[in-house]
Amino acid sequence: MNTLSEKRSDMNGLKALRGIAVVTLALLALSCSKSFLKPEPKSFFTPENVFVDKQGFETLLITMRKDLNREQTAQKNFMAHQWAASEAGVPWLQMDFTRLTPNTDTYQQFVNQINDIFQMVRNANTIISRIDDIAWGDEADRNHVLAEALWHRSYWYYRLIGSYGDLPFVQEEVRGAKIDFYTHSRWAILNKIQTDMEFVVQWMPVSTAPGVPSRGAADHLLTKIYLANMEFEKAVESAGRVIDGPYALMTGRFGQDAADPAKNVIWDLHRPDNKNLPQNTETILAFVDRWEAPPEARSAGLFTMRVYNCAWYNSANAKDKDGKLGMIDSGPLYDSLGRGNPDVALSDYHSYMIWEDDRYDYRSTPDLRRADINWWDREELFYNNPASSQYGQPFDPQNMDNPDEYWARIYAMPFYKTYVPNKPDQMGQPYGSNGDWYIFRLAETLLLRAEAYYWLGRLDLAAHDINAVRTRAKATPISAEDVTLEFIFDERARELFAEEPRQNELNRVSYILAARNERGYSLENLHQKNWFYDRVRSLNNFYDHYNDLIMLGQSPRIEPYHFQWPIDDNIITANTLGRINQNKGYVGAENNVPPLETVEEGH
Repeated sequence: MNTLSEKRSDMNGLKALRGIAVVTLALLALSCSKSFLKPEPKSFFTPENVFVDKQGFETLLITMRKDLNREQTAQKNFMAHQWAASEAGVPWLQMDFTRLTPNTDTYQQFVNQINDIFQMVRNANTIISRIDDIAWGDEADRNHVLAEALWHRSYWYYRLIGSYGDLPFVQEEVRGAKIDFYTHSRWAILNKIQTDMEFVVQWMPVSTAPGVPSRGAADHLLTKIYLANMEFEKAVESAGRVIDGPYALMTGRFGQDAADPAKNVIWDLHRPDNKNLPQNTETILAFVDRWEAPPEARSAGLFTMRVYNCAWYNSANAKDKDGKLGMIDSGPLYDSLGRGNPDVALSDYHSYMIWEDDRYDYRSTPDLRRADINWWDREELFYNNPASSQYGQPFDPQNMDNPDEYWARIYAMPFYKTYVPNKPDQMGQPYGSNGDWYIFRLAETLLLRAEAYYWLGRLDLAAHDINAVRTRAKATPISAEDVTLEFIFDERARELFAEEPRQNELNRVSYILAARNERGYSLENLHQKNWFYDRVRSLNNFYDHYNDLIMLGQSPRIEPYHFQWPIDDNIITANTLGRINQNKGYVGAENNVPPLETVEEGH
């Protein structure tokens, strides 16, 4: 077992980026109510007073860049929901998805985040709608601003349709009460954002400051949209522009722990302070969130240790042989693992299954992404309470209140991604401090192009792109015969844990297979039979324990229609002069009308 000193690393990293703007003006001007249907109260800080020059537009762009940190900051962040609704985990306090309704969000907030994301869309639409309200001295300046606003809108709509499916496409600033929205089909929205992004890639700059979307970020997003829209040749082309651009996989040691021989390049790659370093050529886009920034300009923190790590210190889990607390929430172990909740209880699929093949298991694999130094395994927990008679001894699951729940309550933790300790001057519980986080990086671009090649039947080229990622991790290369859709998504799980919006990507493939009428799937009965459900149900071992694992009066349960989440009923009922459809399987879907299949001309 590795000692604690071997597991821990010096997190004093580089100085924060200087000049982080506190965009109070934009926040005051554009803070919105919980629903995108409601108008803004008037104040001195109105759009008419802000968008009078290029600087005014750029102020809101700064706010929109900051909004990207909602993906992986604070406890109820969007990425946690994505992984909790996948093969890799379950939402610990809401394991029974049948309890998820359009008006009962309970703990996890799968439903009401739609309102938060529509706020991001609203901010983008404010720029898009007002872009020609001023006279631009340089048309290129106008197009650069417009392109980034369209990028943000397309990014968030890609996320919206991945989670919720058919939705109204709101393409203009809503300047008053509007209650006549109609639902557009997911395909109509994809066509619209594809067209927008084809404009965007012409105008986004090749090189940008940290946290600012670039042309590479535009092509990466466009690749995802092309895949979702089944434009596979175009996906190959747009991904190729990124892969052949100013990016390269990181293969050598770098950054704050580069001199520590116990670590490896995968550890370096995922240290928050390394993600926006100039020498990190793999970063396409990572948001900036620094503890050293003014309080108004930073988030509550990444919360990775809270969201993804198990509650090893919990009294039901932490007892020693004498029935006293053997593991406690203090000391070096607590500083390293943090106060896990967890919001996402990790399954055996992610911890063990994807690291096994005919030759290796999770202990013996050469894959650096599962190297012992990068993970904290169940068997590496030890009693850390000096008052315990078992102090320093390995944790014994037989001492738990319910040893049969050991597999669910205590699981392996991807330490290399979750470890973000408190800064030296930071007080409070160790949840996962502030830090930069990837939105897009080159490893995913390669896996996206590999998937496009898969759909085109070019398995040799798909294997080549997959092997670029695997070789960096020292994993065994594969051959063309090994390339399957399942392998690609296992590789994505190995490489992109807590980075890709997992539920969205599984949802995307479910639509592709259904549209192609493959494997018995079809668009007509997608809410009753889909690849998402079949994959999650078969691989996530939590769902094998319905009725024999009961937490807070519930058991793990999921149904095919949960491949999409319910649309907030408040949005639907407030829209009295139009019709916003509910997803099939949820109450209210019986009132649906056919969605609009085209988005009218506009920005």
